Amino acid sequence: MDHPTQFQAYRTQAEEAILQYLPPVDTRPERLHAAMAYSLQAGGKRLRPILLLAARDLFADGPNALPAAAALECLHSYTLIHDDLPCMDDSDLRRGKPACHVQFDEATAVLAGDALLTHAFHLLGTAYAEHPRTAARLVAILGEAAGSQRLIGGQMEDIANEGRNPGPKTLDYIHRNKTAALLTASLHMGATLGGADEAQVHKLLQLGECLGLTFQIVDDLLDQSASPADIGKPVLADSENQKTTYLSVYGPEEARNRIDALTGQAASLCESLAGPGSFLEWLARKLATRAT
Repeated sequence: MDHPTQFQAYRTQAEEAILQYLPPVDTRPERLHAAMAYSLQAGGKRLRPILLLAARDLFADGPNALPAAAALECLHSYTLIHDDLPCMDDSDLRRGKPACHVQFDEATAVLAGDALLTHAFHLLGTAYAEHPRTAARLVAILGEAAGSQRLIGGQMEDIANEGRNPGPKTLDYIHRNKTAALLTASLHMGATLGGADEAQVHKLLQLGECLGLTFQIVDDLLDQSASPADIGKPVLADSENQKTTYLSVYGPEEARNRIDALTGQAASLCESLAGPGSFLEWLARKLATRAT
């Protein structure tokens, strides 16, 4: 199977898992479950579950990876709902559609995000009940990545430093946590399901950081150069919110140099894990050149 076809196959698996493991929209209270489904089924690249499935496939076949893939996307969608709220980034558009708080209302959006967050951990605990050590490990990995010292901590530092021009060290701290933590957790969870050893996990954690920082730098460039129709959300939002970005700190040329360096490092890690020309290496290069 060629890499683009494999990407679509993983994406289809992720979409099917979301439908399978999310409560039906007619579950009471219907408005809450409709808001959860609206955000979770709004499209997107499904990058995090794809990374999980690809990492699992590097190693031995273990427990069913689809519940973990769905849990990851539940948690990711919660972060997007909350990011878009008026008290955060105040964005009215997500993936080319009205943001959850616009489509429904702010209170419903907050509760839908909360419900998706808690459903992610409920899903890991119940779907892997027959594999308690695996369940505990998956919960620990995702909980650490999404917690106060990683994803939420990065978001807090991002908000706290709006308009302050904090410099490169704080910028790296923000995005190693706000952006890279969940991508890294995706690979780590896949490796756990596949039975990877400690050395292999270490390389995947390094790969996740490379992918996360690349993703963020490309995102910063797109915020300045793309149109809302291209990327499905408002542009120039970073400037309006007075956020420090890789573009504002380094300028476009150095930002692109950093993308090239991170992609080269990612390719080397992929080759050491899976040999040359692997799916993960292809995906790392695709992320570096994405236009949406």
